[in-house]
Amino acid sequence: MTQVIVLNGGSSSGKSGIARCLQAVLPGPWLALGTDTLVEAMPASMQTSDGGIGFAPDGEVTVGPEFRTLEAAWLEGIAAMARAGARVIVDEVFLGGAESQQRWRKALGELQVLWVGVRCDAAVAAGREVARGDRIIGMAASQAELVHRGVAYDLEVDTAHAESMACARTIAAHVE
Repeated sequence: MTQVIVLNGGSSSGKSGIARCLQAVLPGPWLALGTDTLVEAMPASMQTSDGGIGFAPDGEVTVGPEFRTLEAAWLEGIAAMARAGARVIVDEVFLGGAESQQRWRKALGELQVLWVGVRCDAAVAAGREVARGDRIIGMAASQAELVHRGVAYDLEVDTAHAESMACARTIAAHVE
């Protein structure tokens, strides 16, 4: 039985919308947690120190050792929730591509995971980024392909060609 669904895609690719739709179409309750939740839970000082997380004016994201320490605890916490019986949808941005996936694989261990690539054309994601108004312009375009480098998926969806609900239904069909 699938215990964790990991949605990986760049900023404004549609992961959050898919996660909400998955909660609506999957049987039983599923928690939806994402990297934005982690960043929002961190103190503001984490965005002003070299050890935390930085957002450059061009959309580049950098992370330091303090961020990685908290991220490691976050990953272990999500894995512990799944081991305790919660089914979890993870909304993630693999800035390090395959290296990011490896951190998740290590934390999730023996859990049954469905790895989903959420693709979106860079221009489409950039348009969504502007429309949202809460993102640094350039982040979506810079992450559109970067987050998928070397990542192995069970399934991929493309939000430039399908709505969130259609993507969620495709994913749900692969959940055991």
